[in-house]
Amino acid sequence: MDGRGPATSDTARAVAPEERKTMGGEFTTPMNQECLDFALNDKEDIAFYAEMGFKTFRLSIAWSRIFPKGDEELPNEAGLAFYDKVFDELKKYGIEPLVTLSHYEFPIGLVKKYGGWKNRKVIDCFVHYAETVFKRYQNKVKYWLTFNEINIIGMTGYLSGGLLFEDGKLHLQDMYQAAHHQFLASALATKLAHEINSDFKVGCMLARMQAYPATCNPEDVMEEIKKDHENLFFSDVQVRGNTQAMLNASSGKIIFNWK
Repeated sequence: MDGRGPATSDTARAVAPEERKTMGGEFTTPMNQECLDFALNDKEDIAFYAEMGFKTFRLSIAWSRIFPKGDEELPNEAGLAFYDKVFDELKKYGIEPLVTLSHYEFPIGLVKKYGGWKNRKVIDCFVHYAETVFKRYQNKVKYWLTFNEINIIGMTGYLSGGLLFEDGKLHLQDMYQAAHHQFLASALATKLAHEINSDFKVGCMLARMQAYPATCNPEDVMEEIKKDHENLFFSDVQVRGNTQAMLNASSGKIIFNWK
């Protein structure tokens, strides 16, 4: 539709929950029917939101709708026009858009050409995509998120990172390399956003997964703290600009330098 290219959300294979850990982070349910429904019925949906009193609507731009292969020089005008229409409709009802740039969909063209986010070249592709939509919608969108739930790439390695593991095993080195590249892309896009429009507000999105100790045993309490740090180091990087955690490639474990 509108020249949109294929994305990981179109091809993620549904698997049983017990198989999930061996599938390289593939998502368990296809997502695209919901996206297609909105694309076909956006005016009606937005009218319903207004009727319910919504003042903010969080939506995501499909990267492959703007750049079908992910790395073209020129964007797909039909895709850009689609979101113009959506933002204009939201404005008509006084609804503020909150836009996510990358939300569980990744252009298949970049999976085939670069192997997903583990390849540093994808950073430039993302920044080009971000610059395109920032400039196009600079007077229509104020609030932006760079990546949806950036901290669970271990569960959505294919869907959000375009990572393929032919042996069916989770490769932490590749996943954290991909996360590192997403951190860099997010920072560069944020810097660019503020240069294009100083009124832009750009944030990060974290899946907050709270851990609890199994017992009052100090070892269980420390394990809970470790799990919490594994989750929060993603926001530490994006909010604080640093982290006390690092990945030990040989053991596949995250090591924290507590002070």
